[in-house]
Amino acid sequence: MECDKCDRDAVMHAGYSGAHLCENHFCASVEKRVRGRIRKDSLVPRDATPEDPERWVIGLSGGKDSVVLTHILDETFGKDPRIEMMALTIHEGIEGYRDESVEACVELSDDLQMRHELVTYEEEFGVQMDDVAREDPENMAPCAYCGVFRRDLLESYAEEFSADKLLTGHNLDDEAETALMNILEGDVKQMAKHFDASLGPFDERNPSDDFVPRAKPLRDIPEKEVALYAHLKDLPAHITECPHASEAFRGEIQELMLDLEDDHPGTRHSIMSGYEEIAEMAADRYRSGDDDVDLNDCERCGSKTARDVCRKCRLLESIRTV
Repeated sequence: MECDKCDRDAVMHAGYSGAHLCENHFCASVEKRVRGRIRKDSLVPRDATPEDPERWVIGLSGGKDSVVLTHILDETFGKDPRIEMMALTIHEGIEGYRDESVEACVELSDDLQMRHELVTYEEEFGVQMDDVAREDPENMAPCAYCGVFRRDLLESYAEEFSADKLLTGHNLDDEAETALMNILEGDVKQMAKHFDASLGPFDERNPSDDFVPRAKPLRDIPEKEVALYAHLKDLPAHITECPHASEAFRGEIQELMLDLEDDHPGTRHSIMSGYEEIAEMAADRYRSGDDDVDLNDCERCGSKTARDVCRKCRLLESIRTV
């Protein structure tokens, strides 16, 4: 098939739009949508100046999503004096898997001449995910431990570097799966939190002084298109699934989403369109209620928590007693 915009061969067909695009027009389409999302979500504030620049920390894992995000952000803002960007990589202690992706992170940040910081579970918490997954003191999926530890480090280092925003590489599939999980679980309060934490435009969110706000500029791009973009741009992405990945419910949702998208192209976009509206209404509802939880400083590490001891510290205690 020929590209819809020129006479070159198409490298992809988007079932949800019917478009056939060549390499150049496909890559331009991805970049246009990411930049459109950046504008729509108001990531760059009007008062950002070279004298008082906006500071962004990018969660760079070395996988296709974070590598593509970092590349496009550098292409867009690398020479913009109003924006300062730093890439943050977290090594969980997964033999083989994370070592290779860290190499991809170093290669990319060197190519872009972007500041890059590497932190490890071993140095920060005295644990490695391979050991945690094997011992499993809480009898739960490895992703449950890792998610808590990763969020803590992303948040703490974003604060340490005085970041205004924390950017992650979640794609359309990721967000649609999360949306569908929240809907199926009937978790309206989580929808509200999702909107204010990372989904809504910055000028429509309820800001929090306790956490660095997040943004997901890739959330309009399907996962396969992210992977194709990384391939066509020859980016140093490490495209291998974590050996400990085992979120059973999300795995079922992934299969359901793929089937729905095959049978009804555009399902992911439709889910997100409706979900964002519902999440915004839920956020308005809970902002006006009396359900806000006062956050304390964790007695052990100082992180914000609704309890005396945060979830991370409680998990670490459980791991160390095995």
